Amino acid sequence: MRKILWIATMVMLFASGLSAQQDISGDWQGTLERGGQKLRGILRVTKGDDGALRGMIIPVDGTNDWGLGIPVTSMTLQGPTLKFTVASNQGVYEGTLSSDGMSITGTWKQGQTPAQPLIYQRATKDTAWKDPSPHTVQFVTVEKDVKLEVLDWGGAGKPLILLAGLGNTAHVFDKFAPKLTPAHHVYGITRRGFGASSTPATGYSADRLGDDVMAVMDALQIDKPVLVGHSIAGEELSSIGSRHPEKVAGLVYLDAGYSYAFYNRSSGDLLLDLFDLEKKLRDLEPANIKQDPKPLIQETLGNLLLFEKDLQLWLQNLQDAPPAPAGAQPSGPSPQAAMAVVEGEQKFTNVPVPILAFFAVPRDFGPIAGMDSATRATFEARQNSGIEEQAKAFETGLPSSRVVRLPHANHYVFVSNEADVLREMNAFLAGLR
Repeated sequence: MRKILWIATMVMLFASGLSAQQDISGDWQGTLERGGQKLRGILRVTKGDDGALRGMIIPVDGTNDWGLGIPVTSMTLQGPTLKFTVASNQGVYEGTLSSDGMSITGTWKQGQTPAQPLIYQRATKDTAWKDPSPHTVQFVTVEKDVKLEVLDWGGAGKPLILLAGLGNTAHVFDKFAPKLTPAHHVYGITRRGFGASSTPATGYSADRLGDDVMAVMDALQIDKPVLVGHSIAGEELSSIGSRHPEKVAGLVYLDAGYSYAFYNRSSGDLLLDLFDLEKKLRDLEPANIKQDPKPLIQETLGNLLLFEKDLQLWLQNLQDAPPAPAGAQPSGPSPQAAMAVVEGEQKFTNVPVPILAFFAVPRDFGPIAGMDSATRATFEARQNSGIEEQAKAFETGLPSSRVVRLPHANHYVFVSNEADVLREMNAFLAGLR
């Protein structure tokens, strides 16, 4: 009898311990030392409908966009042992869950670097890290099963909506946005596929992403805002400005006026021209020819000549650029979503609304590994020539635009040249009706 009671007790204790071990959903906070700096991070653990553990690492320090999480590739909890891997940076973590379920003690190893101690503490209401930027967060449904994260920094005056570049979230504007609230009501939208927004399998064309922004405008009753977009967000700006100019008061392109926002017919664009060429080649298949093919053949020949130019430029850029490091892997929060956005680019040639466009030219490219001074000078000269060509095409092709060149700025012009951007934006916004 005593033996039976002992066995039953052990079974109950084991079941209780196993249940506690498996319940690790939520936020865990840890600090990693790197290069003499202490970098805080959040490990966000969720459990899928299939019972499998999923994770996201959210950097707090050393990033200008804390909303941009790094997905955990695999995660297992066997007994008290937690293991997870992060393919994008070749990271591996192994730790032991404490008996009270409040801490995980282990090590983090990234690539070929030595393993470092990393202890995660379960976040509580009192200890949880809080975003210091003065905004509220809500989620707006823009399509069935698709919700977008919307930040609201408040403020009074003309509404502004900030749109992030590819791979970033609206939190990339956490420091910049409050500088605009004295005269404007400022919002930020994280596009689908990134950050806390939904990641559907489809819906990444430029027009669909533009429709997402308009859906947020309708849901929150934002009337005729000024849209401010960084980098590839220029495509959302051009999509809305070309199709629904009456819906916006103006557009501000933060180093965002490239081919995805304004197509320069004289220079072309590799991806956009490839998409057009593929379509025309399909149309030339015998089964698809419904009428005289001569006009289509002439158009296709023109596309072939332009695409040849695109390929030559691409080859030259590859020859100028440094080789990729051995074993390099693509990084980013959602490579599939990022690729879908790129593949969804469209050609925009007419955007009839007031426009302010910043171009970082000549650009500060920062440190580029593997380049000697002569090679780097050739690379930068070629890149800056292309940027200047696009800036001229933008201001010539869009008469309603004012183009501002920011010498030695980097791509994040609102960070590297904040004062310049604010000065020009305030003047532009003050001049709008």
